[in-house]
Parts: sequence; C-alpha cells; structure tokens
Amino acid sequence: MPEFLHEVFLHGLLDTLPIIPFLFLTYLLMEFIEHKASDKTTAFLKRSGPFGPLIGGTLGIVPQCGFSSVASNLYCGGIITPGTLIAIFLSCSDEMLPILISSSIGARTVFGILIFKLVSAVIVGFAVDIVLRLVLKRERRIDIDELCESDNCHCERGILFSALHHTVSITVFILIITFAINALIFFIGEENLALVMYDKPVISHLLAALFGLIPNCAASVALTTFYTDGLITMGTMLAGLFSGSGIGLLVLVRVNKNLKENLTLILLLVLFGFSLGLLADVTGIAALIA
Repeated sequence: MPEFLHEVFLHGLLDTLPIIPFLFLTYLLMEFIEHKASDKTTAFLKRSGPFGPLIGGTLGIVPQCGFSSVASNLYCGGIITPGTLIAIFLSCSDEMLPILISSSIGARTVFGILIFKLVSAVIVGFAVDIVLRLVLKRERRIDIDELCESDNCHCERGILFSALHHTVSITVFILIITFAINALIFFIGEENLALVMYDKPVISHLLAALFGLIPNCAASVALTTFYTDGLITMGTMLAGLFSGSGIGLLVLVRVNKNLKENLTLILLLVLFGFSLGLLADVTGIAALIA
C-alpha cells in the first residue's frame, strides 16, 4: 500500500505542481489580452501566426513541463494556429532529454534526436496550416472571451481572480486524471509494456504512438528508458515522443469544447508520430543519428 500511494499520488502531485505557475501565467496573459491590451496587440498576435510553427517548434524542444499546456490554452483562445500547436506537441518530449543525458547517451546522438524532432515538427506545422487555409479558406478567429464564458470565471472580479479560477479548475482536472493514469501504469507494470513493443516492427511504432498520448510524463520516461535499455528502437521511441505532449492534450480536451477538433488533432498526432518514427528506422535516419 505505501508503494501504491507513493507511485500514484506522490508522483501525481510532483508531476502536477510544476505546471501550476505556467498555467496561472498563461491565463493571466490571456486575461490581460482580453481586458487590457489594445486591438493592435491582438492584431499583432494574429499576424504572427504564419511564423508560429517555427517559433513553437523551437521552443518546444526545450525541456519544460508546462509549455505544452501553455500552447493548448493559447490555441483554445485562438491566439496560435493549429499548425503551431501541432509543431509544439511534436517537438516537446517531457523527460526525454534529462534521461538520455543521465544514461550516458553520446552528445551527437542527443543532438541528432533534437534536430530531427525540431525539423519534423516545423515542417509538419507549416504543412498543417497551409492545408487548413486551402481547405477552410479562412483563419481561425481569436475569441478568448468564449473561454471565460464557458468556464464561468467571473471576469468582472478582475484578471487576477479570473486567471486563478481557470488555473484551479484545470489543476484539479489534471490531478484526477494523473492519479488514474499512474494507478493504471502501476498495476500493468512498465516491464509488461516494454514486452508488448519488443521486436515488433511497424506494430511497435503504432503502439508507441498510441502510448505517447498518455497525458503524463510517465510516457516519455518509459519510452526513453526502454530505448536506453535496448528494448525498443530509436524510431519506436520517437514515435511515442512525437505523439506525446504531456499535460498539453489534457488541457486541450478540458478547455476546448469542440470534440471533433480535439479528435482530429489527436488523430494527427498519432498519424505523424507513427509515420515519423517509422521513417526514422526505415530510412536509416535513426542509424545515422546513433
């Protein structure tokens, strides 16, 4: 029982606490944009959208647990484009970098993985935005106030209170889901998860891409550890790390009320994660990096 409490609840708290400042500052910024910033500021954010995938993909590779959640909130507020969100999700890797470094993986390999993730994320992000513009024939509109109305945050009480309300609401939701995910992984066992993906080309890439969707740093920790232990290929690891976006997906599903849009984004993450991971192994990119 003590081990269960430690693995499920203590780890859940430790995973969630560092994210809270990111959430609060993001909501504070969004409230400021809605209530205080001029129309010129909002117009500037919208005009910078076409460059979003490059900026987002670059920032995403920095190992920070809260950036994907920030991106989800900015996307739900209409501030960044779908391609920018996808680029951030594809480039971020939660705990991958510190685990690779601590496992004595060579600097050349680590650098190669980061570059491959960055280039892939930026290209895909730009492609997503271009395709959506051609299909939809219009830009996604900025509508931050809808977030406040749907969450009943009492904006009239000030931006600090409203930002705190949003933060508490999302944090409670994240904690509940994180506890449930940790409990599931605890009972299944990481060793059993590794065996499912061991020595199964293509299938392992798809399973890893689906496993990466788990909105918890445990996914990136497990996948990277499996790779450093020689249980899965680099491409399989990358498939899961591409589709994985940590808490970002959890925040997206909680805040964005458009179910069809959420499912489309999740499907794209799995598709790109699987394809890019398989591409790395089949074309020899993984071997070149290693």
